Amino acid sequence: MPSNFKKVMRKLWWFLWKDDSLLSWIVNIILAFVLVKFLIYPGIGFLLGTTHPVVAVVSGSMDHGLNKGEICGITPEDYQGSFNDYWIACGAYYDKIGITKEMFNEYRFKNGFNKGDIMFLKGSSLKDIEVGDVIVFDGNLKDPIIHRVVRKYVDNDAYFLQTKGDHNRDSNIGLKEDKIGEERIIGKAFFRIPFLGWVKILAVEFIQLFGR
Repeated sequence: MPSNFKKVMRKLWWFLWKDDSLLSWIVNIILAFVLVKFLIYPGIGFLLGTTHPVVAVVSGSMDHGLNKGEICGITPEDYQGSFNDYWIACGAYYDKIGITKEMFNEYRFKNGFNKGDIMFLKGSSLKDIEVGDVIVFDGNLKDPIIHRVVRKYVDNDAYFLQTKGDHNRDSNIGLKEDKIGEERIIGKAFFRIPFLGWVKILAVEFIQLFGR
C-alpha cells in the first residue's frame, strides 16, 4: 500500500508540475483559484481583520482626472490633473465643510486613484476612522463602495461617517453615505497597486458577457 501510494503521488506531482498538457494547465488553474479563493484570501482577511482584504476599484468616483467632461460637477479650464487643479475644481465643497487645502494635502491617497486599481484594506472600528481616510462600505449595491470620509459625527450617542467620492459633486444620498454606521464598514484602505485590478474586472465582464 505505501509503495502504491508513493507511485500515485509521484504521478500526481509529475502531472501538476512537469506535464505540459492542456489538461495539466487547466487543473493547475483550477487549483490556483481554489487556493486563492478558499485559503489565501481568507487567511489574509483574518490577519487584516476584514472580510475584504483586497478589492478592485470598479468605478471612477475617486479618479482625480476628467471623466465625462467634468469633475465635482463642473468642467474646469486647463485641467491637468495636479493637486492644485483638483482643488480649483473641488475645493469649494471642502471649504464649505471645514476641510482646508492643507488638511487635504496630508490625507492618504490625496491624489485619488483609478478604476482598475487594487486596494488593500484592514479592519477598523468606526471610532478609529478619521476624516480623510478612505473606506470601503456596504452601499446595498452589487459591489461595496470605496469613498473618502468627509465628516464624522455623533447622533444619539453613536458615531457615524459621511463619505464622498473625490470625483463626485457631493455625497450620494441614494447610497446612504451621509450616515454610515459601524455595521456597514468593511475596512479602511492603506495600500494601492495601480491597474492590477483590471485583470479581475475584465474576467468578470468576460464571464458576464458569455453568461447572458
